[in-house]
Amino acid sequence: MQQGIHTISFVGLGLIGASLMQALKRAAAATAQKIEMTGFDPGFGDEDIAAITGECGLDRFESDPARLYDADLVVLCAPVVTNIALLDEVKRYARTGALVSDVSSTKAEIAARARTLGLEFIGMHPIAGREQQGYRAASPELLENRLMILCSDADVPEASRIDELVALLRAAGCKPLLMTPEEHDRVYANISHLPQLISTALMQHCRENVAWGGPGFASVARLAGSPWPVWRDIVDTNLDNIARELDAFSASLAGIASEVREKNFEALESRFREANQLYQRLQERNGS
Repeated sequence: MQQGIHTISFVGLGLIGASLMQALKRAAAATAQKIEMTGFDPGFGDEDIAAITGECGLDRFESDPARLYDADLVVLCAPVVTNIALLDEVKRYARTGALVSDVSSTKAEIAARARTLGLEFIGMHPIAGREQQGYRAASPELLENRLMILCSDADVPEASRIDELVALLRAAGCKPLLMTPEEHDRVYANISHLPQLISTALMQHCRENVAWGGPGFASVARLAGSPWPVWRDIVDTNLDNIARELDAFSASLAGIASEVREKNFEALESRFREANQLYQRLQERNGS
């Protein structure tokens, strides 16, 4: 059997799916590899298909699952619950030895389902995005210098397709980082899912005064504009971790309230100092 990655199929061609497709296509060209990019999105009409295969660079739009999943690498780019359901279809149609991946924001459930089905699976989570959605906002630059979390049950298995995927991601400008699916879900409940729910709650809490908000408030509340259908799946597949983080943050807020009430400026100053230092590290990490 021919090893390596010569064909990649993307199921879902929104912002992340189309950006990843373009980034891997550019990486393949830069490393003198010929890789055919095939994709499908159930929401696409004729105009979308013409655009994605024209200006966006997809080699072939394919609606027949038997042909769509006949690839060396299959990347599921739908919301996480849909991706989990699609694994059964992948199992039915994918070629023997195909590598399966996804770009979902949670990993434990999809990795467990892939394991049950006996699929060779390594999850991806691009730590990137923008407020605009859809393939027309896609760009290979979206992933440049961004973390790409790779999720496997243990060390990345010795397999040429996985090695080649990692090499392609590096050539695309990504920064691959390995985690187990369970570790990923614990970490991102803290630094992604919790901030989303805080922003949502903050906007509700301040509803009567939103009209007077300035740039600072808008910056803190930006995530409140995120779409619920996407976040329903994230919450549904990471319930315990998210609830645990919300409980812990609620206790932290209660502690701050007590410090304010008691005019404990020493404790508040310490919080500000630590937060300033952490923010500076975050800015440096993200190249700001």
